[in-house]
Amino acid sequence: MRTDMLITNKKYIYLTVIISLTVGFLIHFPELVSLTDSREQQTLFPEMSAIDVLFEAGYTFLTLLVLFALNTFLFGFNSPVVSMPWWKVGFSFVLTWILSKMFGEAFIFLHRHFDIPAIDAMVHHYLHPIRDFILSLVVTGSCYISYLIRQHQEVQLQNGELMAENVRNQYQALKNQLNPHMLFNSLNTLQSLVRESPEKAQNYIRELSRVLRYTLQENETNIVTLREEMNFVEAYIFLMKMRYEDNLHFLLDVNPHWMDYCLPPLSVQTLVENAIKHNEISNRKPLTIGIKIIRNPDSNEISLQVDNNLQPRRTTAAGTGVGLANLTKRYALLLDKEIKITETDGKFCVTIPLIKPQAL
Repeated sequence: MRTDMLITNKKYIYLTVIISLTVGFLIHFPELVSLTDSREQQTLFPEMSAIDVLFEAGYTFLTLLVLFALNTFLFGFNSPVVSMPWWKVGFSFVLTWILSKMFGEAFIFLHRHFDIPAIDAMVHHYLHPIRDFILSLVVTGSCYISYLIRQHQEVQLQNGELMAENVRNQYQALKNQLNPHMLFNSLNTLQSLVRESPEKAQNYIRELSRVLRYTLQENETNIVTLREEMNFVEAYIFLMKMRYEDNLHFLLDVNPHWMDYCLPPLSVQTLVENAIKHNEISNRKPLTIGIKIIRNPDSNEISLQVDNNLQPRRTTAAGTGVGLANLTKRYALLLDKEIKITETDGKFCVTIPLIKPQAL
């Protein structure tokens, strides 16, 4: 049995007990009030004692518990998967009314033949049919309202599970989209290196295998530590440096103190790749990419910032913006957080939040 189902069943039992106690007290409220006024007691309920009232209230309480139990067992009011048409609710009310009258007759029988305490006043006996009707209305109405609430909660739970599954599917699709995108770019780079320098190509293949191994391994998880991500990024930077040599510079300022913070895998690599793909890199215009940790002085939130000097290419390869858009969606789906993109003073900057391990 699911934990949430068990908790809900306990709440249902507690609710029926509370309702039974409350109604058992209120249904005999006139008798209880008359006990405080001897003249009114002698007029309406002669020879009635407090013990008589307590016995009747206790019997009403037990009757309500039995009626709740029978309705729950026979009609499944506590199950959201059971259909509850109006005819079934009506049948429950009629059956509860009949049973309530039978329990009332049983109490009278016990009083007359076994001399258990009870109220003998004529007014009290005239009120029995009305009380039976009220008891039936309370039991059936409470059961049906509880059924509607339970059904609504079950629908909300199912919707939440469907939404979570949809998010997982969307996130997995984004990750599957990212890996072929990076592999395509890496193979293009390797093709150029094979023509330029076979020796460099061999080293490139060795480091590329490390990069691809990481992407395949981390495809099985949604979150990695900054330490794991930066180890991978350093291998990726090595590949890029082999291709662009002195035309590409990196400034790393990542304090080891923050290495246990977490982020989605391939986040930093995506930003580095995005900077390389969309900016001109040449002897005349070298590209500098900075990677550093920043701390918000107001909120104390820790983020990682990747920036580069802005020098857009005249022509951009097909698929422009896919990597950055992918990363934005992954952050939204997985962490419900936004990445910050700014472009000021000739610099393009992307800031991504880092998550405390305890917050996951």
